[in-house]
Amino acid sequence: MKQELAFLLFICTVTLGGCAIEPWVKPYERANLADPIMSFNRDPVSASYIHHVYDSREGARGAGIATGGGCGCN
Repeated sequence: MKQELAFLLFICTVTLGGCAIEPWVKPYERANLADPIMSFNRDPVSASYIHHVYDSREGARGAGIATGGGCGCN
């Protein structure tokens, strides 16, 4: 019984202690992570265009998050 209580106390301490960790990425370093070269896509310009077309078409159908017409003007 004591071992179970000690284990539960340990898990709670570790879980609550994880909330107090400062972010590893400083605000001035976030610009480096937002750089397009950090993207998984080989061609970020093409991926952006494809994403825009997908959003336009899905917005016209009403199935996506984006809203707007099907012409891609938005």
